[in-house]
Amino acid sequence: MYRIEKDSLGEKQIPAEALYGIHSLRAKENFPVDILFPVEWYKTVGVTKLACYKTYKKFREAASEKFGENIPVKIIDNKIIDALIDAAVEVAEGKYFEHFIVPAVQGGAGTSINMNVNEIIGNVAMHELENKCKKYTYIDPIEHANIYQSTNDVVPTALTITVMKMLQVLEDNINKLRQKVEEYEKSSRTKLRPGYTQMQEAVPSSFGLLFSAYNEALSRDWWRVSKCSERIKVINLGGGAIGTGLSVPRYFIMEVVPELRNLTGLQLTHSENLSDATSNLDRWVEIHATLKAHAVNLEKMASDIRILSSDIAGEKLLTIPERQVGSSIMPGKINPVIPEFIISAAHKVYSNDVLISSLCGQGCLELNAYLPTIGFALIESLNLLISSDYALLNNLFTGIVVNEESGYNALINSPSVTTALSPHVGYHKAAELAILMREKKINIFEANSLLKIIDEERLTTILKPANLMKLGFSFEDLAH
Repeated sequence: MYRIEKDSLGEKQIPAEALYGIHSLRAKENFPVDILFPVEWYKTVGVTKLACYKTYKKFREAASEKFGENIPVKIIDNKIIDALIDAAVEVAEGKYFEHFIVPAVQGGAGTSINMNVNEIIGNVAMHELENKCKKYTYIDPIEHANIYQSTNDVVPTALTITVMKMLQVLEDNINKLRQKVEEYEKSSRTKLRPGYTQMQEAVPSSFGLLFSAYNEALSRDWWRVSKCSERIKVINLGGGAIGTGLSVPRYFIMEVVPELRNLTGLQLTHSENLSDATSNLDRWVEIHATLKAHAVNLEKMASDIRILSSDIAGEKLLTIPERQVGSSIMPGKINPVIPEFIISAAHKVYSNDVLISSLCGQGCLELNAYLPTIGFALIESLNLLISSDYALLNNLFTGIVVNEESGYNALINSPSVTTALSPHVGYHKAAELAILMREKKINIFEANSLLKIIDEERLTTILKPANLMKLGFSFEDLAH
């Protein structure tokens, strides 16, 4: 069963029970790509429209008080506005998402997003009023569902709400991961291991120092992400097509953002320059740079752990949880799937960063037509990072084991340990020990017993974890 809908371009057959309409169907046909629009963004378009309908209702009441029955602008019946409010509440809850058929990658600056939601809200509202579905002469997706709105202020405002909410989740996930890493830092301070530069053994280090570096990086990420919402809280809702507010009541422009702030609980602020907020999208470049920085830190961490837990490392310094069977042909093989997932996710974030930067630069005069793809990439990056932090916390760090004995053995058998002796015996004497260790494959104690370069008791004291992990050496250290 089908119904016929019309627009200025002609007619289309629409499935009888579909809540979308001709505008959505044209977009679906014009953009034949199966990339699902983010449900998070769909919900916040509903929230944004809810604020618009509630503000319109207040505007109608204010106009009635001033003009009585002789309001000089066309007014929508309260029953229709109430039905639109109820429908917007349901969209904000994620209902009817199966009727949102516009793909994430599209042309048109988001008009198809706006119209698909308008059609859904309009049809749901008509159901509520028990009018025959899809009779737009009663509730129209443009005249009613889009009252005092533009694609160009509704869709980017909804994106801002989506991103701010996701940033809160990301911030929380980063902190939970940071706390877990800090636990490993505290428990591993005296657990020695070789430190590496350029994948070569370099100087003595500890697992505590390794985890402390991750902790500091995550702390920076946590702080930076916490500041992102402040950078994007300024919105252009009420600005209309290009930020001039043309054909929008001043009352609506002034009141719609406070209404949205009350609905969301977010510190949203009305832009003092609506044209700038509509045409320039550099704020998305700025905050995605912070997301990219977090991805870099996660990749570094995952890469390190993958190396230290690998078979290539010989006696593994770290043991990571065995998460799944690693091969369909090699029995018993277990792969480091979590580090690999983190690295893959990080590189997707990097590619999104290039996309967002280049498309934000493609803004033309009063508008950027590529907001839908920019927003999709932002939401994808946020989802990837939220998932990465969760996976690292629950699927890697919860169960990772520091192999203290392996780390200590690796250190005393490594010629790099002789660096700790340089202040006491000089570079060249320390080098003699290192060369002998390498030639004979023996540890520092065995090499020193042959060359007798330093007193054995003093050597033992120097190589204690507390002394090796001191920041530099003092005159007192040399005197002992």
